[in-house]
Amino acid sequence: MPDYQPFANDFIRQIATIVEKNLSNEQFGVSELANELNMSRSNLLRKVRKLSNLSVSQLIRQVRLEQGMNLLRDSSLNVSEVADRVGFSSTSYFIKCFREYYGFPPGAANNQKEATENIPPPAVSKSHKRRFVFILLSAGLIVVLAIALLRYGMDASSTKSSLEKSIAVLPFKNDSNDSTNVYLINGLMESTLNNLQKIKDLKVTSRTSSEKYRNLFKSIPEMAKELNVNYFVEGSGQKIGNRILLNVQLIEAPKDRHLWSRQYRREVKDIFQLQQEIAKDIAKEVQATITREERSRIEKNPTENLVAYDLFFKGSDLLRRGGHANLEQGISYFKKAIKEDPQFALAYAVSAIAYYYLDLFQERKIYTAEMGFYADKALLCDPLLPESLIAKALFYAHKKDYGAAVPYLEKALEYNPNSILAIHFLSDFYNYSIPNTAKYLEYALLGVKLNAGLQDSASTSLNYLHLSNALIQTGFVEESLHFIDKSIAYNLENSYAIWVKAAILFAKDGTIDQTKQLLLKELERDSTQLHILQEMGNVYCYAGDYQAAYRYYKQFIKLREAQQLDIFKNVDLTMGIVLSKLGFKEESNKFITSFKKFADNDQSIYKHVHLAMYYAYLKDRKKTLDHLKLFTKEDNYQYWILLLERDPLVKPLRNLPEFKMVMHTIKTKFWDKHKELKASLEEKGLL
Repeated sequence: MPDYQPFANDFIRQIATIVEKNLSNEQFGVSELANELNMSRSNLLRKVRKLSNLSVSQLIRQVRLEQGMNLLRDSSLNVSEVADRVGFSSTSYFIKCFREYYGFPPGAANNQKEATENIPPPAVSKSHKRRFVFILLSAGLIVVLAIALLRYGMDASSTKSSLEKSIAVLPFKNDSNDSTNVYLINGLMESTLNNLQKIKDLKVTSRTSSEKYRNLFKSIPEMAKELNVNYFVEGSGQKIGNRILLNVQLIEAPKDRHLWSRQYRREVKDIFQLQQEIAKDIAKEVQATITREERSRIEKNPTENLVAYDLFFKGSDLLRRGGHANLEQGISYFKKAIKEDPQFALAYAVSAIAYYYLDLFQERKIYTAEMGFYADKALLCDPLLPESLIAKALFYAHKKDYGAAVPYLEKALEYNPNSILAIHFLSDFYNYSIPNTAKYLEYALLGVKLNAGLQDSASTSLNYLHLSNALIQTGFVEESLHFIDKSIAYNLENSYAIWVKAAILFAKDGTIDQTKQLLLKELERDSTQLHILQEMGNVYCYAGDYQAAYRYYKQFIKLREAQQLDIFKNVDLTMGIVLSKLGFKEESNKFITSFKKFADNDQSIYKHVHLAMYYAYLKDRKKTLDHLKLFTKEDNYQYWILLLERDPLVKPLRNLPEFKMVMHTIKTKFWDKHKELKASLEEKGLL
């Protein structure tokens, strides 16, 4: 339990007094407190953390809750009135916070009075006695906060504990002169990594995190700093006849100190026991707790057929290399493995995943049947295998049934807490397919946490891109700019990061100059980027320059049709408008019709926004407003919706009272959610 004696500190008492003076002002937060104290926000956060082991947001909330307790006991106010008096605009949120803090709901406050009044408070002034009584009773809250901090692992107070059991598995080396054995050594490395990832008590970086060090020579302390881990696993081996010789060592990274090394000599037929033994030996050495369920997963052989397993290793090695041809050849090996062992769940699952990537973004899906067959066979053979669950999730995603996909991914993450693949898909789905900004931010943060310190430029850039995008979608403009700049710094050619930055800058100042410059520069580098081309068309259409918009849309349409891609259907309306303005009526109608079909079939929360824009184009004010009113019932929508009133299509509606009321509802709901997320992030030390 943290030491709470520093709460007697005069500085903390000063903060409590200031908060009490602004108690009913729900807007009074960290920035306002810093201004009152004439301190910078960063200095305030550091000082409060040092003195109290709490974030400033937590401390403010604590003062509010304890004053709420006083009012509940000493006044006749009901819970809703008390919530309002202590700065909670939402009664349900007050009840939730109160229950988490005290361990019982506000309505039970008087019932708990006798049980708590006899507990001696810390030595503070009389006016503050009650404020700190319940800190000593909130062990449950402390545990909850500790779990939350470890889960996200991004604030300074949790760094040490998260590093203690953090491991990176470096690429194993082939000691044999026979290069054909490389796939086997790579497979042993992968299986070691996978087994360690099944242990929740360990933080295990993904394979891509350490893959860059295969041909890059750096010192152990350098790599430790880059990957933010405390241990490295190194390995080398060879296959001699029917025997495997594998050398594995565990290194304490910051000090470059060898803690443990072992040479494993096993018959090929004992490869499964070898993989399990390595993982358990490493976990034991770093004192990681392995639950009974985790042990059973580690000890479960993927197959009993050694020929099938060897074929699976060969296929997996091809998948790691990527590319269409390698995917197809990898699948051929998996099919051979399945022929050897018809119950080989992992081979079925990875086959389905490979088919998903072969069909990705294709307008005409050709592998639906294969995906369904292999995903179902994987689940039938092993319903608890994370890869089986991911395969089934991707089958549903392939059919655009993303709601059905999510539970499988969440279950996969439960069975493999370090699965960056499950987190990647959850982030993507909550971003594009079933938009939910709060969920997207949650998984974007988790993805950064699992790959904290990752120096593989492409992967790191992608992680920061996701986080930046999630932040702008939830209204954190400055924070989003910070992380998108980090994304670009790690990969100067990440055109998606540049695209997002262009959008952030537009959201920030409402002008298109910087946005246009960034996009034009990126097109100079590569003029075939569909996402940049459509955005340039959007920018010029927004500015009313339809000739310029058409130049970019024309190239975009040509490339999208040539590649038969099913993407950016939401832009068809704007393209149809531009074509109509330039007199291409027949082609315009084709895209307008395409957009209407897209909107009618849209399963996301933005269905009514898309339909509203369609009817705005038709100048049907009633239907436009009807659909916008229906949209106000949605939640967790993106920041860009707030810019809807800038769209030229809704210009005729801007002065209508009904439209103003709808936009007010949309904005109020968004910023209420933003404040809730901000408080949560500050509580976890993430802002």
